[in-house]
Amino acid sequence: MVDALEASVENSLKETHSIESLIQNHTSNPIPRIDQRTHRTFDYKTDETVRRHLVVKHQNEVGGDFGGEVVPHYQPHQLITNPPSPSQITLELLLASQSHLGHSTSLWNPMNSRYIFGIRQGIHIISLDVTASHLRRACRIVSGVAERAGLILFVGSRPGQDRCVVNAARLAGGCHLFERWIPGSITNGNQILGGCQKKVVDENDNEIEGHDDHLLDQPALKPDLVVCLNPLENWVMLHECGLNNIPTIGIIDTDADPTWVTYPIPANDDSLRCVQVIAGVLGKAGQEGQVRRMERAKKGEIFYTPVELGGDDEEDDDEDYHEELIDEIAAEAGVLVEEEGK
Repeated sequence: MVDALEASVENSLKETHSIESLIQNHTSNPIPRIDQRTHRTFDYKTDETVRRHLVVKHQNEVGGDFGGEVVPHYQPHQLITNPPSPSQITLELLLASQSHLGHSTSLWNPMNSRYIFGIRQGIHIISLDVTASHLRRACRIVSGVAERAGLILFVGSRPGQDRCVVNAARLAGGCHLFERWIPGSITNGNQILGGCQKKVVDENDNEIEGHDDHLLDQPALKPDLVVCLNPLENWVMLHECGLNNIPTIGIIDTDADPTWVTYPIPANDDSLRCVQVIAGVLGKAGQEGQVRRMERAKKGEIFYTPVELGGDDEEDDDEDYHEELIDEIAAEAGVLVEEEGK
């Protein structure tokens, strides 16, 4: 008899709790819950945590359908770990990276007048249309050099540019420099870089053994293309590249001279985010060229003349190869250049 009474009491309590929960979900004024041990009701007004929870719950029920979901749009590490590709270049991306901000009007270089959109609050505003077109042209140059097994050097010596420079060189399969440029590394490369280790590779980038004796007499390698992210601090390097007919790509702000580089990219060189976007896009372009080169190498197609070790006119052959390589790539990108000239 006692067991039956206890069972009936438990059933009645369960029914009471279910009715309370049902009413609780349909009313903003909660019904006090009964403690099974003391049979007393809880005072929600004295519990601050419970009161806040009920207030938030009531607000969600009343206005839960209003507004939008707030998600983080800008994640700084994504520009290094997953940079945008050349096909993802948009004016919105360049605007968000502050590529349009130039220097004060008192510091401008008159040769940059064709890249300037206007003046706002004493600061020159760079035209993003021009920036996007010049960046796409630079991507085609980088992709073409990488596809033809050219050596690309990425240079960025300002604080904070080391990670994006290294990542761009890794994607493009080139070299990087994020410290001070040693004067004479190109014009006097045999004396400065003559002791660097060299190796011989085939069209699939596999090292070929047995050429150590020939490599001792080989001159220091020269890059086929140089990408400079801060030309103002590396004007000596750009001058050496000009003396050796090495094409260059550089970020040109409103206070820089666009004639220092072969393919200027008018943008804000003081914005780290802008530099990361440009370096990442150029690195992705080089990666696409490397992928096409490896696909054609598997079919036995190569774009360059293999070097014969031990020759006497190797330096002259390298210079001729540089000129032929860039002329061929520039001819492919000539459509865009002519459109910009118009």
